[in-house]
Amino acid sequence: MTSGHKAVLIAASLMSIGSAAAQTAPPARPPAPVVVAKVQRGPLALRIDAVGTVQPIATVALKTRIDATIEKIAVPDGSRVQQGDLLVKFDDRQIQAQVKAAEAALAKDQATLEQTQRDATRAVDLLAKGAGTQLAADTARTNLATTKALLQGDQAQLDNLRVQLGWHTLTAPISGRVGVFSAKAGNIIRAGDNTTSGILTNIAQMAPIYVTFSVPQIYLSDLRASLSNATGGEVTATPQGTTKSSKGKVAVLDNTIDPATGTIAVRASFDNADELLWPGQLCNVRIVVRTDPQVVMIPRAATQTGQAGNFVYVIDNGKALMKPVKIGRTQDDVDVVAEGLTGDETIVVDGALLLTNGAAVNIKNGPDAAKGAI
Repeated sequence: MTSGHKAVLIAASLMSIGSAAAQTAPPARPPAPVVVAKVQRGPLALRIDAVGTVQPIATVALKTRIDATIEKIAVPDGSRVQQGDLLVKFDDRQIQAQVKAAEAALAKDQATLEQTQRDATRAVDLLAKGAGTQLAADTARTNLATTKALLQGDQAQLDNLRVQLGWHTLTAPISGRVGVFSAKAGNIIRAGDNTTSGILTNIAQMAPIYVTFSVPQIYLSDLRASLSNATGGEVTATPQGTTKSSKGKVAVLDNTIDPATGTIAVRASFDNADELLWPGQLCNVRIVVRTDPQVVMIPRAATQTGQAGNFVYVIDNGKALMKPVKIGRTQDDVDVVAEGLTGDETIVVDGALLLTNGAAVNIKNGPDAAKGAI
């Protein structure tokens, strides 16, 4: 075989191999189906969610200062009372008699004082006219001073008995709701009883009322700012097991951060005129610390995580381009973008797992998807 024939055979073989390779090459990758959304830019409230416990601003335990028999309980268990309302009346007949005796002694000594006053005046006049002695005048003055002192002692004794008489009635020191009375009419109670039975009942202030909860210390500066900001620090408390809510404001920040948990205790005050919040109740609490006027927001599903950090796929001329982003916070399935987006982009929210940088895409939710809100 000549060299020419060999060249022709080699060329034919190469063409055959090239043709076979062309037939086995993989087809071009089709556009990946994706769902897109427009990046949003606008105001967004900074909210904190927590679980809180309802606590009365004031709670008073009612105890007796005397040994006495309960004459009557003036209000039913669990009733609502106002400050100054009569709650318990004790048998006060003995102290009433002592008060009357003290009043009689005071009246007697008042009459004696008037007589010694006249005697002293007369003794001084007689001494001035030379008809009396200095001794008689001095004695009269002494008797007058003694009677005045005795009268002051009588008045003090009467005042003391009247104070003790006041202990025979228990009135509400604050407005609120009473608990269950531990004793009823006819029972004898004793002063100094430090057991549970020694407490007649408790009064819990219901309006206003506190809800106490803890939040991470990273929000401390925002919470402090909200205390002086009329538009910040709004708190919504929803008792667990109900859909009704009550609105309040941040009232108190604890003076110490718990080093074990890194949280700070917060108290929010609520008017609670309808008594929706009940002492000891668990509530879901949401705090609106502030409202940021212009933030960039994307759906949480749009944020992807790679070795270099977070990124999203931005649609540009039918292709998905990787765009690194920095997420500031996540709230209600929305990521707040601190860096990386301006707010006029269209991003992939579903189908990102099928994409690579620069991949062609087929937008499943149509050309108007960019107008959709998050």
